[in-house]
Formats: sequence, structure tokens, C-alpha cells
Amino acid sequence: MKKILVMAALAICSFANAQKGTILVGGNIGYTSETTDSRFSETKSNEFSFSPKVGYQFHDNWTVGGEFTVASSKDDQGANEYKTNTSRFGAFVRYTMPLSQTFAVFADLGAGFQNRTEKDYIGANYSKYKADGMYIGVVPALFINMQKGFGLNFSIGGLGYDTLSYDNNGPDVKRFNFNFGQTFNIGISKNF
Repeated sequence: MKKILVMAALAICSFANAQKGTILVGGNIGYTSETTDSRFSETKSNEFSFSPKVGYQFHDNWTVGGEFTVASSKDDQGANEYKTNTSRFGAFVRYTMPLSQTFAVFADLGAGFQNRTEKDYIGANYSKYKADGMYIGVVPALFINMQKGFGLNFSIGGLGYDTLSYDNNGPDVKRFNFNFGQTFNIGISKNF
């Protein structure tokens, strides 16, 4: 509780907002771990993701830049194991609306290309699948300015659409995601 109060006090005492002509550097790191026990088996899932961004604030409210995401997941189901590596390369545009000198809300619109590699292990043997596609998404978030343009970003999901086309006559996947309230992300950012 004391840490939360100290963070709130720092946020209230800071008075710097991002300005036109600054460089935005930020990103998220995520980790998820889940264990499911059933009567006859146990399933373990782990996922790690890293998503940096760099942008240029060309207007007091508008930023444009590039984004990159790399993610890796592993599902262990005893005799079977599934590993997935995903990478995304794209661009984003951000509109920011300051609420005060400490708080702002923003929405990122990102789009780009993605690829995925999946390996399905059954004992010592495995099958490998590759896919390429595109993505587009909108993520609203809250920015808390901690000190001199350095701050925390909080989001609770977004809206997205992505496609994957698997090699060797594999399936074509098209997904629409609406996950408001189903995810929670914390990130950091700094305007220079």
C-alpha cells in the first residue's frame, strides 16, 4: 500500500507533458503462466512477450512510429508439447488527449506484418508449421506522467483483426479480437 501511495504522490507532483518535436520510446513486457490439473493429466502453459515502440511526436496530440513484438509460448501436456514463436513488425499512430498535467488517455492504431512458427512435439518427433500474415489493432490506454515525460501506460484490451496463411497448403486463419476487460497490460514510456 505504501508503494502505491508513493507512486500516486510522484504522479501528482509531476508537471511535464510530452510536447511537439519529441521522441517517444516505450514498450511492454508480458509473461503468462497457467497450470491446469485434470483427473488424468496436467497441462502447463507459459508465454513471454516483448513489445518496444519508437515514435516521433509531430503534434502536441499526435505521434507516429514503428513497433515490434516478439512472443514465445510453450504448452506442455505431458507426452505432447507445443511451442510457438511469433514476431510482428509494423507502424503505429497515437492520438493523446491530456486530462491534466499528470494523466492522459491515448489510443494506438497499429498495423503491420506478422509471422509465426509452430512446433508440435509428440515424444521425440515433431511437426513444424510456418505462417505469415498481417495485423491491425486499436488499443486505448491511460498514461500516468511520473516525472519529466517518463510514465506508466495501462490498458485493458483492445480491438484487432489479424490473418495468418500457413505454408504447404495449410489453413488460412482470419481472427477478429474484441478483448476489452479480458487483458491487462502495464508498460513504460519516455518522451525525449
